[in-house]
Amino acid sequence: MPVIDNYLNVHEAAKILGVHWETVKRFCREERLPSKKVHNMWLIDKTDLSKFADTYKNPHCGKRKQK
Repeated sequence: MPVIDNYLNVHEAAKILGVHWETVKRFCREERLPSKKVHNMWLIDKTDLSKFADTYKNPHCGKRKQK
């Protein structure tokens, strides 16, 4: 099994987390989400993403305030 099979890119991770891919990219840059940068691509280990997803709470997810 190739090593790359254990990793996801920011688009795949964003789909799992339910956020925009730029948000995942920012998490990687800020080292909030463990990842590796290879050339111009962030790679996120599936296990690390699973651990992060268990603790991540999207502050913008949910009902909007009523006017």
